[in-house]
Amino acid sequence: MRYDLSKLDKKKLVIILILTCVILSGFHFLLNRNEVQKNREVVKPEVLTYTVQRKDMMRRISLYGETIAEANIDIAPKYTGRIKDVRVSLGQVVHKGDVLLVQDTGDLDLSILQNNAASRQAEADAQEAVATYQALYDKVNANYQHDKTNYERYATLYDQGAISKEELEKVSQKMIDSKSALDTLLNQRMAEETPASVESKLAAWEKSQKGEAMLAKQRDDLILYAPRDGVIGYRNAEVGAIAQAGQKVLSLVDNSKIYVDCELSEMDIAAVKVGLPVDINIEALGNTYHGDVIYVSPAADVATKHYIVRIELKNIDAQVLSGMFARTDLYSLQRKQTLTIPKESLMQRNGKEYIFLVDENNKTQEKEVTTGLRNDEEIEILSGVVEGDIIAISNLARLKNNMSINAISQESQVDPS
Repeated sequence: MRYDLSKLDKKKLVIILILTCVILSGFHFLLNRNEVQKNREVVKPEVLTYTVQRKDMMRRISLYGETIAEANIDIAPKYTGRIKDVRVSLGQVVHKGDVLLVQDTGDLDLSILQNNAASRQAEADAQEAVATYQALYDKVNANYQHDKTNYERYATLYDQGAISKEELEKVSQKMIDSKSALDTLLNQRMAEETPASVESKLAAWEKSQKGEAMLAKQRDDLILYAPRDGVIGYRNAEVGAIAQAGQKVLSLVDNSKIYVDCELSEMDIAAVKVGLPVDINIEALGNTYHGDVIYVSPAADVATKHYIVRIELKNIDAQVLSGMFARTDLYSLQRKQTLTIPKESLMQRNGKEYIFLVDENNKTQEKEVTTGLRNDEEIEILSGVVEGDIIAISNLARLKNNMSINAISQESQVDPS
């Protein structure tokens, strides 16, 4: 049997090459593994640190609300009627007393003319009644005075025996009749010495005058005036249309002053007083405006159990409009000069609370602490750390006891600007 030695040599060569590649690959893997392990041992986690200090602990109170105009007035007609003229457009600036809209006054003008005529007639009737009564009174009074004087003269003659008793009685009866007529006129007078017949005419005249004033007022109500300075913010009125009584046709917005109304819970209301200065941020404009608290509701809303706080903005510009979202933050003192740590530095495990201390060699040490007051940003520490201690506030999940870290002070991260 003959063997092909060249083929056997080739197979051996291939096997040797394959084994060589496998050995080299394994050696390279081991080298890389050792290098990775070394790198892991060398790389230290970056940890933000905070120096524990004693300071006033403040609780942040966030206020949210919408800007509110000084006035936002809906304007509606008092009476139903056809619109004759509209003198304003959307966005137009108006001043107090400007005519905004006029309804048709034609029918009312005719009623006013008719009432004026009736009033003049009533006035004439009253004046005639007064003159008639006065003339009658003057005549009856003159007759009485004449008859009285005549009686006195006859009485003297009777005493002298110049006339008979029958003649005296005749003159006396005439005087009595004159006096009776005068008394009748006087009895017709009322409290202000005006006789009933005249008083009724005067009352009719007064009634017609009041009717005239009422019609004039009604006519004036058909003309809508601007109640104050402002800008027309709504218009739903066209010439020829029927405006219904009480239906809004225009609105007037006065942005001369802008307020922000916010709601506060009973826990926060004690921190807010009238006169408190605040800075209000209007996010839509990206601007902050100074303001003052001008009102704190004396009682909580029955439905929401919240208190209303009104803030007046100062030095506003034309960009600030009603209905914009606004916010501000207030700070309320929780505790004076106490030890605090950032909220994110605290860990909880099995009902206990811990922090990581960082020593001068940048090594960590887990430490149990006792906490006190809390807010959205800080936690009061009652025991476990002292002022000046350095604690870790980031990467806590990666930390272990006696672990070397790359410590970065939080103070160094603050923007100096």
